[in-house]
Amino acid sequence: MRQVLIIAGKELRDGMRNRWVVATTALLAALALTLAFLGSAPTGSVKVSALAVTIVSLSSLTIFLVPLIALLLSYDAIVGEVDRGTMALLLAYPVARWQVVLGKFAGHLAILAFATVVGYGVAGLAVQLAGEADPGAWGAFVAMIASSTLLGAVFIAIGYFVSALVRDRGAAGGVAIGVWLFFVLLYDMGLLGVLVADQGRTVTAEALNALLLLNPADAYRLLNLTASPDVSGFAGVAGLGARTGLGPAVLVGALTAWVVAPLTAAAALFARRPV
Repeated sequence: MRQVLIIAGKELRDGMRNRWVVATTALLAALALTLAFLGSAPTGSVKVSALAVTIVSLSSLTIFLVPLIALLLSYDAIVGEVDRGTMALLLAYPVARWQVVLGKFAGHLAILAFATVVGYGVAGLAVQLAGEADPGAWGAFVAMIASSTLLGAVFIAIGYFVSALVRDRGAAGGVAIGVWLFFVLLYDMGLLGVLVADQGRTVTAEALNALLLLNPADAYRLLNLTASPDVSGFAGVAGLGARTGLGPAVLVGALTAWVVAPLTAAAALFARRPV
């Protein structure tokens, strides 16, 4: 465990030195503040909680931005150090390869978690100070921040799998962008096309649930837009969670599995990789 913490600390220091922490936090905070105040502008006339509107807006932002940031953090975590020759030096110390993967993962997750908590927290605090926050929505807001961090962990783990799989940084970057495009854009477009073409003949409700869980972005979206009655009502998906049968426990479990599986596969690939 000590080796894992040491490697995680090194990744944190590298993130500070490369301005990753500052840049990511500033970006999330700026976009979150913009969405919080622009999105909540009409809430006074329609009697909707400004914080609920902010949760819907930030959930949409998270689906596009957090996976991209996570992949940019992690896509060269292994292959980059192998190319630079620093991985051989690191493995000369008494440290197991799985500890290297876990330590780097913990460090990158800490960077992303800090940026998400501070960036989104600033937006929530601004809404609160403006006197437009419904106290009942704070639970959903905190859950949104936690699940956003979990979604980031999913794509950091996927980035590690890509980094352990390919042989050079250029290929890793290309595959990482392809992964982002697939899960964030192409998967849902393809699923919608299948549902329209099928017209309910073959794709049952159970099959649709399984297809939704196969995309961590969809699991995240369902988790945040259906968990709270206020948020689901404003988002226009009230009752969707009940109809799909995918409760918060199932969705969190699916996201957790999406973290464990790619990270385990990355550790297994790295264990057999020559350095």
